[in-house]
Amino acid sequence: MRADPSCPRCGGPLQAPSVWSSDWNCISHGPVLPVQPPKRPSTDALGALLEVARVPVWLPWPLPPGWLVTGFLHAGDERTGARACGVALSGPAPLNSGPADLLVIAEEPGVGLGAHYSGLDGLDPGAGCSSSSPHAKIEFGGHPIPMWAVNAAPDDRAVYVGEALGNWLWMILWPAEAGALMIAQSELCDLREPGMMMDVPFGAVSPILR
Repeated sequence: MRADPSCPRCGGPLQAPSVWSSDWNCISHGPVLPVQPPKRPSTDALGALLEVARVPVWLPWPLPPGWLVTGFLHAGDERTGARACGVALSGPAPLNSGPADLLVIAEEPGVGLGAHYSGLDGLDPGAGCSSSSPHAKIEFGGHPIPMWAVNAAPDDRAVYVGEALGNWLWMILWPAEAGALMIAQSELCDLREPGMMMDVPFGAVSPILR
């Protein structure tokens, strides 16, 4: 797992703030929010993320059978707080297609972390999001959140995106066949809410975070 902050848009190295600028800078994308080194799955790591989160820390709950939480990541620093938060999960893919991984990201518009893990150029889902009927729905607090499939994503993954609590919500699944998990309407919880530090089951670090 990497040890230095990286660019949320390309994963490249960053120039740290200096006496001339308080920004983290990418040679390709200019000032960005730094993606901090991924956190290993543990109660302490989750607690540390919740302390700095400025956006939801989404977790599908209850988890699909056999699935485990396999890591965390966020974009931001001590000055900004975490303006994008990701929770990685791993488990058996539906239809007996082997192991699968899911990354659930909440981010403020303009960060670019969700688009990067989705294999997209730019900062957002691009044309087509919300311009047609949603392809899936997920619930939060008893209310459905419409989700749209991102057709421009690479063939090795399935990407769904929506908007919740004023932030982008990305659900990125590997392999693409694991997108079948989105067919059944499930529920999300925001782990920032009081009483939501339930007995989260942890597994080994997700390969998508290594």
